[in-house]
Amino acid sequence: MWLIDSSIGRKFIMSITGVFMVLFLLFHSLMNIVVIISPEGYNMICEFLGANWYAVAGTGVLATGFVIHILYALLLTFQNMRARGAVKYALKKSQKEVDWASRNMLVLGAIVLGFLVLHLYNFWYKMQFVELTGLGDVNKAADGAYWVARLFSNWVYCVIYIIWLVALWLHLTHGVWSALQTLGLNNKTWLPRVKVIANIVSTIVILMFMSIPVYYLLGCGA
Repeated sequence: MWLIDSSIGRKFIMSITGVFMVLFLLFHSLMNIVVIISPEGYNMICEFLGANWYAVAGTGVLATGFVIHILYALLLTFQNMRARGAVKYALKKSQKEVDWASRNMLVLGAIVLGFLVLHLYNFWYKMQFVELTGLGDVNKAADGAYWVARLFSNWVYCVIYIIWLVALWLHLTHGVWSALQTLGLNNKTWLPRVKVIANIVSTIVILMFMSIPVYYLLGCGA
């Protein structure tokens, strides 16, 4: 099957799942902004996205896409390393013009994944999981504003969150344009435009996410 056996097929899967992740991050960042504007409105969204069949189904689809993205990233990295073989050092010397994020996508992905596990524990596990199973503080399961305030009142968590966002920004700026290039926008006219679009979209998403820890670090959420 060409989606698995060919390099183009594997990159295509990476691109599709990557674009899907970016769209989710865009939605999630827009949702997060609401907690600053209206905690009550944010809780309404959390309740809507709680233990409902559509939310559970969406979570399953998202998790599947994320797992596929990770597996294909590991597969492509392993195959690239094996293909280079003895000329690995020479390739590194000739890749000075390649941006840092492009050469360290796996490292950036590992940082993003590590914090994502922590983030899922602090929010999904204490909210949707509790609603589904009844294990934990059920009264606070739909109170997303409470969990946001509790976590981001800790400056250490805010700093860790910002560091994670920097890694995510680097991962996205390369990942978005690479995905769009794989999907066909790779000619001399569109490739520079795609890079600009990738930087703009990634920066907007990250700034919206970063507004939460900055808001609490400045004492506005006290």
